[in-house]
Amino acid sequence: MSKLTIPIGTLGVPRIGQRRDLKHALEAFWSGKSSLDDLEATAARLRAENWRQQQHAGVDHIPSNDFSLYDHVLDTSVLVGAIPDRYGWTGGPVTAETYFALARGVPGTGLAAQEMTKWFDTNYHFIVPELGKDQQFQLASTKPVAEFLEAQALGIHTRPVLLGPVTFLRLAKSPDAGFDPWALLDRLVPVYADLLARLHAVGADWVQMDEPCLALDLDDATRAALHHAYAALTDAEPKLKLLVTSYFGPMADNLTTALTLPVAGLHFDLVRGAADLPRVLAEAPKHLTLSLGVIDGRNVWRADLDGLLSQIAPIVAAWGAEKLILAPSCSLLHVPIDVTQERDLDADLRSWLAFAVQKLDELAVLRCALTEGRDAVAADLAAASAAYAARKNSPRLHNPEVRARLGRVVPAWAQRYRPFADRRVLQQAKLKLPPFPTTTIGSFPQTEAVRKARSHASKGALSATEYEAFLKQETEQAIRWQEEIDLDVLVHGEFERNDMVQYFGEQLSGYAFTQAGWVQSYGSRYVRPPILYGDVARLKPMTVVWASYAQSLTDRPVKGMLTGPVTMLGWSFVRDDVPRETVCRQIALALRDEVSDLEAAGIGIIQIDEPAFREGLPLRRAEWEAYLTWATECFRLSASGVSDATQIHTHMCYSEFNDIIGAIAAMDADVISIETSRSKMELLDAFTGFQYPNDIGPGVYDIHSPRVPTKADMVALLDKARAHLPPDQLWVNPDCGLKTRRWEEVKPALEQMVAAAKSLRAG
Repeated sequence: MSKLTIPIGTLGVPRIGQRRDLKHALEAFWSGKSSLDDLEATAARLRAENWRQQQHAGVDHIPSNDFSLYDHVLDTSVLVGAIPDRYGWTGGPVTAETYFALARGVPGTGLAAQEMTKWFDTNYHFIVPELGKDQQFQLASTKPVAEFLEAQALGIHTRPVLLGPVTFLRLAKSPDAGFDPWALLDRLVPVYADLLARLHAVGADWVQMDEPCLALDLDDATRAALHHAYAALTDAEPKLKLLVTSYFGPMADNLTTALTLPVAGLHFDLVRGAADLPRVLAEAPKHLTLSLGVIDGRNVWRADLDGLLSQIAPIVAAWGAEKLILAPSCSLLHVPIDVTQERDLDADLRSWLAFAVQKLDELAVLRCALTEGRDAVAADLAAASAAYAARKNSPRLHNPEVRARLGRVVPAWAQRYRPFADRRVLQQAKLKLPPFPTTTIGSFPQTEAVRKARSHASKGALSATEYEAFLKQETEQAIRWQEEIDLDVLVHGEFERNDMVQYFGEQLSGYAFTQAGWVQSYGSRYVRPPILYGDVARLKPMTVVWASYAQSLTDRPVKGMLTGPVTMLGWSFVRDDVPRETVCRQIALALRDEVSDLEAAGIGIIQIDEPAFREGLPLRRAEWEAYLTWATECFRLSASGVSDATQIHTHMCYSEFNDIIGAIAAMDADVISIETSRSKMELLDAFTGFQYPNDIGPGVYDIHSPRVPTKADMVALLDKARAHLPPDQLWVNPDCGLKTRRWEEVKPALEQMVAAAKSLRAG
């Protein structure tokens, strides 16, 4: 076999540090316990560790500027000076104070954070750019240049990463009616051109331009914007090689646009977008460098390296090794860092997994096999094949009882007995709630004392009896306080729960959990997604004891709190050997049993949260109907085994409902609570135009910001809600659960919320 040279590239790596270093540094800075210099020192250390890790793994195209203190889209807004006037920025360097005000708002003031939503169909959140029709841009930050030089000083040559101008504009929102993002393109592109010139001047040869909008349904105007932008950028800096990257799905009908961009390279997601490959090989111009995203950057399963080699070898033969780059499908931001940290994970299961560090190793093995021949890495290939086969054939994946029960499901299982209008009468007679009933979404602050008690219990330093007594005390205090401030529908606070998915997954078969498998959700908020490897069944009642205990303490209704099947699926690393909808139905049946047990225990209101419902929507509209059909069915399957007098709630986060409002209505939850405070109730437009029939709780308290809203703030939001919807449809609640907030913020905010509701009742 002739000697080949095939570079390896990555599109980005986890920012958070092996021990959640970034989280701790951010929270110390925000609380005033450390300085900005301390925060920046931690950030510099993490960047250096990431670069050296990739260098050690043999990565040739090492990214820089993939690191962020909060969010890379926010970084781009700051980079180009897209900062709304209300934040007081008048030009020049953007301070940390302004940066974090955009992300989190400013406590004690009326300055709220910018809107936040999900990054494509992932569980990563980004800060939505806010642009006006008169927006002017300027290069307000040189972060990409500074981080390139920072790596260069360590002897590491990097490929800077930028969010492309077209995707940036497409993600933006505007307060201006009739806003046309493409009217701003000629103002934005010169700022990018200035930045590219600066990068070239300090020695950059490649720059990665992320344009994941290429995986979406695009109109002709967007395609024209892509051509216009990259023609201008290439003309402005012709010696700099641009790699346009798309990921999360096939480019499909956007492929012609991508292949005719005047750039040096294109990245293709060959995990989710393998259907693009034949056309790429047939139609791509021969000067183009192809970056092949062959390792899954969004899931944790070890790759079938033999199968990948069979896929890649013909591409190498057809295209030539010198014009290829081997890469993950997308940034490794979406997976944990290193599976070797999981010392307590079942050995067989651990052997099936590859986190970010292991995915770099997989790329290196592929490169070596293609360069030196398979014999050079025979042991690595054999180990990968054995792990792949062991997982595929493991009896732990299959539960005949679960499969048999799925086969017995009939359509009636996913239907309530009566329509909502009739159920509502029965529920009001039972619950006797006032107009504008108040409640919260479920969780209360996980204080240091709560976290310490959980940790001590897990280590045996606190006995089961002592831990239960502690949790009962916390629960009773929460119930008494809610009664004191006169909330109408109470929650038990969820002090026994570590995470809204993990808590349930730990009590279901087919789930496994990590100790260090943290993934960034936004800012300093990290999650440890469970690993869903096998058939799912409920082993015993999961929440009944705590719901019943809380209800026994009060005459007011206490909600039973569950995480819905679509969210249990979407916020897990999911098995890839059966269809996702099959896994979701298994979870729905397990939750159906829990809902029935809660009702039998006297719980009259049960909330089944589905914050991931919208984010699970496929990127392409042609695939929506199939997804919405099974996702809606799964929710109803979990919720419909109760009497009509039992009230079913659901909760959703950051969801653009306009396009899917029919499916939201088809879920037929008696009450839906949604996040609306950052968008100033704009999301209610969808419910108004559709004439949504059931009850709605539009959030009036932005819990992702430390700012405590006033009664006047909340009344103003509720007045906007009343302009959209009949008052008798409206509930009053925060945007989301209160787990991440402090009691010092939560107590005054909820007191003001109750006061706002009472003022509306008084007219």
